[in-house]
Amino acid sequence: MKVTVRKKNKKPLHYKLSIPRRIFLTVNTLLLLSLALLCAFPFLNLLALSFSESNAAGMVTVIPKNFTLNAYTYLINKPQFFSAFWMSIKRAVLGTALALAVMVLAAYPLSLTGERLHGRRVYIAICITSMFFSGGLIPTFMVIKSLGLYNKIWALVLPQAMNCWSMILLINFFRKVPAELKESAKIEGAGHFRILLNIVVPSSTASIATVVLLTAIQHWNSWFDGYIYMSSENYPLQTYIYNLLDTLKALQQNTNKTAEDLELLKTLGDSTLRSAQVFIAIIPIMLVYPMAQKYFIKGLLLGAVKE
Repeated sequence: MKVTVRKKNKKPLHYKLSIPRRIFLTVNTLLLLSLALLCAFPFLNLLALSFSESNAAGMVTVIPKNFTLNAYTYLINKPQFFSAFWMSIKRAVLGTALALAVMVLAAYPLSLTGERLHGRRVYIAICITSMFFSGGLIPTFMVIKSLGLYNKIWALVLPQAMNCWSMILLINFFRKVPAELKESAKIEGAGHFRILLNIVVPSSTASIATVVLLTAIQHWNSWFDGYIYMSSENYPLQTYIYNLLDTLKALQQNTNKTAEDLELLKTLGDSTLRSAQVFIAIIPIMLVYPMAQKYFIKGLLLGAVKE
């Protein structure tokens, strides 16, 4: 005997919002939209300024005045621009990989309890102290010079291979890995390196992604160490652009200007060149950040909270 079951047509439920709720949602949307526009305005202003002539700098809001690409042309047409760009990419990739390896290897033993690593508090105290005190610029330069690292990419990545703030973030995150997983791995015969690579690191992808993003941004935006430790032909991008700004200032102060110099200064000023510098510098970060945003937020929230 065949039994047929009739299915009732379920209509979707529609909830009617009350008037106070509608007012709240409208005001909340307008407020958040206003805050978003307020945050975006400085970037839109810089973008418009980079496309404007130098004499229109004080009159620019979000629409360029006397649209021109001279600032970007002046930066990109230099033969050294692409070599400096490539140097910054190499520095960011190599420096991030080296720093991640050093900080992970340091954070894992420091995340263990005092019974397993004696003197753990002393090591952490030394690391925190180094966040407030340093050897100074001249002694650091002498060390770099004596080690034969001057004008080499290692002079840019080795001094920044350890970031104590990022290491503390990793320590707090590694402590959240269940101890039962580590104990079961030890029973199966796994050593510390196997536990670190197969259990701790896969369980801490959010914090590692956060450290990778912060370290890459630090290397990409850094310019002063390139100015100190590298010669002009090996400048990273930020140092190269900073040097161009100095060159432009010297040209503005020069009393013996040629006709070509006068034509260049007519459409290219310090403010327009700086605005173009900002946007050229943040393009790689803007491409990477949306992909790492969820890990970045999760890593900051979870890694900074102690049980």
